[in-house]
Amino acid sequence: MSGSELNFHIGDKVVYPNHGVGVIEQIGSRSIGTTVERFYLLHIKASSLKVMVPCHNAGSVGMRRVVRNGEIQKVLDYLSVTENGSNGDWKDRFKENSDRMRTGSLLEVAGVLKSLIALHQAKPLSFREKKMLERARYLLVSELAMARNCEEAKVEELLSLALSKCKLRFPEASEFQA
Repeated sequence: MSGSELNFHIGDKVVYPNHGVGVIEQIGSRSIGTTVERFYLLHIKASSLKVMVPCHNAGSVGMRRVVRNGEIQKVLDYLSVTENGSNGDWKDRFKENSDRMRTGSLLEVAGVLKSLIALHQAKPLSFREKKMLERARYLLVSELAMARNCEEAKVEELLSLALSKCKLRFPEASEFQA
């Protein structure tokens, strides 16, 4: 077992970047040729997908435990402070935001959410940026709801309150319905 291997257990609430929150349902192994590979079987909450993640890959794909209370506070504090967003060319911005989303870090996801909301209040977002805002919103809400073990509506209120401190309006989920 290498040092970079993360130790998760059955029942752990984890985040799998770009898929969202899930629960480890099984830890199994299967033979691939002559090697036996151990893997986590995740049940992704939103999509009801089952995802198999090889144990030795868990770290490199960015799988991590759901945030704890201290980190939740950091995210809320970060959302409530005004900052100057990067404008730049939309392609550069989109790439930067995509990279931030891929890190799987909740603070990065919150950063994307915040910069896209600020942009959206200044001008209409492109279709892809709208999709990304929807994704960031979903990832943030679903993880915080799981971390706090509360309803998503409760989390939406918290986020809304935090963002309102820097005059940003948290988008309703219904705004993204086609």
